[in-house]
Amino acid sequence: MPASILLLHGTDEYAVREHLHKLQAGLDPSTADMNLSRLDGRSLSFEALNTAVKAIPFLSPLRLVILTHPSAVERSRLTELLEGVPPTTVLALVEAETLRADHWLVKWMAKAGPRAELHLCAMPRLREMPGWIIHETKKQKGQIAPAAAARLAEMIGEDTRVAAQEITKLLTYVDFQRPISEADVEAVSIVSAQGSVFTLVDALGTGDGPKAQHVLHQLLQDEDPFSLWGMVIRQFRLLLQAREVLDERGGASQIQKELGLHEFVAGKIATQAGRFSLPALEEVYHRLLEIDEGVKTSQVTLDLALDMLVVDWTKK
Repeated sequence: MPASILLLHGTDEYAVREHLHKLQAGLDPSTADMNLSRLDGRSLSFEALNTAVKAIPFLSPLRLVILTHPSAVERSRLTELLEGVPPTTVLALVEAETLRADHWLVKWMAKAGPRAELHLCAMPRLREMPGWIIHETKKQKGQIAPAAAARLAEMIGEDTRVAAQEITKLLTYVDFQRPISEADVEAVSIVSAQGSVFTLVDALGTGDGPKAQHVLHQLLQDEDPFSLWGMVIRQFRLLLQAREVLDERGGASQIQKELGLHEFVAGKIATQAGRFSLPALEEVYHRLLEIDEGVKTSQVTLDLALDMLVVDWTKK
């Protein structure tokens, strides 16, 4: 039986999703829909949360309540609710950022004993990604050569969701019959798409709307939208970090060292970052996070949101 209360926090969305899938798999499939509640702490009433947590499972020993943004719930009321979670409810608290060790929720979980589990779902560092890729490939019942894992990590950076999707694609390519080789990665994976993302960002930086839209539409036609989305977010995260280095009078070599990039990639990132101011990059990155939230809550489709972003940005 899982713990009654779990806190999943950190920026590794793929790891969070894996934890939640395991919890959902523990529900009786015939009654799972009746025993699963998904709630958002920013918008729900406390009464609705209390009702969901205290509800009796329907023809099942357990029900699962997933609460995102729990920190948005009034602290005193949430603490009282946590103290009274019944043994028939599993409450998963999900924060999409890493909480500090002195955050009240982390401290409460640490004192709650065996009924509570705390999981930090942090994105692996770039140097850790080859090992993560090898481990994930084994989880997907396949094998990958160390050189191939290193090459794939170089292409995609720290985005575990995109990495998992690429591993699935590569294992399908080799039909699970042999280890994935570096040549397979070069032939099948997203290196060409990453180059197009560079071109897209170049067009955004110069305000070339027609070119940016053409590149975007070609990418959406050729690539999985969510793989593309991961690459776009990673690109702007790197640009933000690179712009900060440039503002501190660092150069491409410093960017390469601090961001753990290949020399060629660091040079391109430095050039692109030079076309944006730090406030401009912060603005577009904030917009990307808003889009991410809108897509997750089904307010907008990803391809439409990206198209709107390109149009709005190149009008400036």
